[in-house]
Amino acid sequence: MAGLSYGLIEVSGVTAAIESLDAMCKASNVKLLTWERKLGGRLVTLIVEGEVSDCRAAVEAAVNITKVNGHIMASYGVMAAPSDEIRKMVALSARRLGKDLYKELFQAGE
Repeated sequence: MAGLSYGLIEVSGVTAAIESLDAMCKASNVKLLTWERKLGGRLVTLIVEGEVSDCRAAVEAAVNITKVNGHIMASYGVMAAPSDEIRKMVALSARRLGKDLYKELFQAGE
């Protein structure tokens, strides 16, 4: 897990998020870790995980699909080798989805 990176996008609306995630997963070898809806779903953040090159390709695909479909891309980025504190924050978010990333990431080696 240590060599993995995060790809993050923030788009306006659930439909844009679903289309973006589809493009991300088809463009590269990434998996969804978690997503957050804010402002009643008007702002959605997706976080995917994979190798740095896969995250870059995934984020680029998401940016492109939002432009093609006329959606609003609020923000995006790639975080290579996120710190343990960032990974903990993402793990807390993922718990909402029934994923116990914290246990997988930080207690498996103990």
